[in-house]
Amino acid sequence: MKNGLRRRVFSVSVGLLAGIVAVAAAGCSSKPHSPIQLTDVTATSGISFRHTDGAAGRYYLPEPMSAGLALLDYDGDGDLDVYFVNGSPLPPAAVETLPGNALYRNEGGFRFVDVTREAGVGDAGFGLGVAVGDIDNDGHLDLFVTNFGPDVLFRNNGDGTFSDVTSRAGVGGGKQLSSGACFLDFDNDGHLDLFVARYADFSCEGHVAETVDGLPVYPGPLSCTPLADTLYRNSGDGAFAETNAESSAEAGPATTTSAIAVDFDQDGDTDVFVAGDGAPNRLLVNDGAGKLTDAAEVLGLAYNADGIEQRNRGADCADFDNDGQYDFLVTSGAGQWPALYRNLGEAGFEDVTFRAGAGVVTLPHAKWGAGLVDLDNDADRDLFIACADPSPERASIGGIANGGATNVLLMNSGDGRFADVTSACGSGLSVVANSRGVAFGDLDNDGDLDAIVLNSRQLPTVLRNDSPAGNHWIQIRLEGSKSNRSGLGCRVRVKAGDLTQVAEVHGSRGYQSHWGIPLHFGLAAQRRVEQIEVFWPSGEQDVLTEIEADQILAVREGETGSTASGPGQL
Repeated sequence: MKNGLRRRVFSVSVGLLAGIVAVAAAGCSSKPHSPIQLTDVTATSGISFRHTDGAAGRYYLPEPMSAGLALLDYDGDGDLDVYFVNGSPLPPAAVETLPGNALYRNEGGFRFVDVTREAGVGDAGFGLGVAVGDIDNDGHLDLFVTNFGPDVLFRNNGDGTFSDVTSRAGVGGGKQLSSGACFLDFDNDGHLDLFVARYADFSCEGHVAETVDGLPVYPGPLSCTPLADTLYRNSGDGAFAETNAESSAEAGPATTTSAIAVDFDQDGDTDVFVAGDGAPNRLLVNDGAGKLTDAAEVLGLAYNADGIEQRNRGADCADFDNDGQYDFLVTSGAGQWPALYRNLGEAGFEDVTFRAGAGVVTLPHAKWGAGLVDLDNDADRDLFIACADPSPERASIGGIANGGATNVLLMNSGDGRFADVTSACGSGLSVVANSRGVAFGDLDNDGDLDAIVLNSRQLPTVLRNDSPAGNHWIQIRLEGSKSNRSGLGCRVRVKAGDLTQVAEVHGSRGYQSHWGIPLHFGLAAQRRVEQIEVFWPSGEQDVLTEIEADQILAVREGETGSTASGPGQL
């Protein structure tokens, strides 16, 4: 009865909200102007990876949940490479050659080469998410992959290859359905720990088929037995140990999808935000002594503005209004608003989605990956949402065609509101697909953020940022010494003229994905940065002054100087 009630409520809301979308579209008949231009360069990128969700016609729970991706410089050559997570055939399907995850090395000029085989990272499990961090502080970024089934930890050997160290590290996790994950140093001992979001206790053998109006549907979160999330402490010798009881991170089982590590209150220790699918979101607040306590409901992050838990998928965190506080963006299911939570400081968070114009055009679609990223270098963060048509269940109820959707770009106007410029942003935003994870980074080192979108059951979309180059920028690559070497949890404040911006190196972002090393700041018309303050997790602080814009800075903890280069020189 409870599932049926929710479905009936959803069917009514889709009809009502579709009307809102139609009215909004009628009032915006003229094509908007956009300084942001994204070009689809997939065909010339050399990337031939094709995602599979393992669909066997049985409508298994994990199928629509796959998958995320990561942007990382795995070989230390200064270029961001890309790692795609893939699904795998589920019973009774069988193939001669199993699909697997894929690593593509960036050769420059938006050309990528498949190096999966030689790198040894083509895990053929049913993949969902990926986390990136330097687990042993050797200067090489490692990979953790969440699966339906045992998870996998790949250690970067520093010679272009990886080793599967899952067993030694003790982070395999068994046969459960994991979802998102993030690395973080929750106890500030200089070693990266690992948080893994679990979704449900599911098996193909125990799957019970569901239908709506005689049509097969994917089971929702109310049909699942949820699992508790897991926190692993890094011992510093290559092994991890579960620390849930010790840390008080256990808040009971819940169907959670994505996790992002962030010091949301800037008190010097890292907290964890976890998106809930049909369950309240969680904000695990770190007390600095190894204890994580869920404060999402008290702080206004558990539910949307209507007091409802949504079908949440991905989460990002950034200061969208430049008030010095980190805000949260959470994506949701079809017929639901995404949620943009503005950080009010000690007063908690407020859902400002409607007031900010941050969601109406996405209502008919399922929303997955997302990013609060400055795509035109005008010193405020825009909102990119990866969209898909609803699942067959949603399509049958809402009467919406299930052929894909275009992703959505909402440009930050600088006054706390966003404008839909999707139709004016070039070929990159005209691609029709069922998108999942999306990751952002300067793939050609030319000073603006590009993007790669993982699309379910098809090729990804590679987006080159061809926005006019009039605005200035600065990128900062961090290396910890007392702190973890990859700089996760490091906060940076940049002051340039009348602009002040803050950003943090988060552990994982968006939908089960990773990006954000290095940090990128648009500077608008400012040609010089007066001051850069770097706040390390160790408590150390570095200050750099009088720095020219349009550079890539490498900052090492405890060193007063820095190295810099122009575009493409690192």
